[in-house]
Amino acid sequence: MDNVVLYSKLANLPEHMRLEVSNFIDLLLSQAKKNRKNNSTSTPKFGSAKGMFIMKEGFNEPLADFKDYMTNE
Repeated sequence: MDNVVLYSKLANLPEHMRLEVSNFIDLLLSQAKKNRKNNSTSTPKFGSAKGMFIMKEGFNEPLADFKDYMTNE
């Protein structure tokens, strides 16, 4: 919608209705501000997951379930 058309519609409203429109615009702006905050993604910092995962001993060892598929060299 063109701003001029919007302004002319607003100018034709009675004063008490213009106040309601102003309040509604303020509400919409505050909701848009909240949505921007919720949609912004933060970048994880290097090392922030340290200590969350523990590798068990033998992690790199071959699995017994795949013994039949492994070549004997």
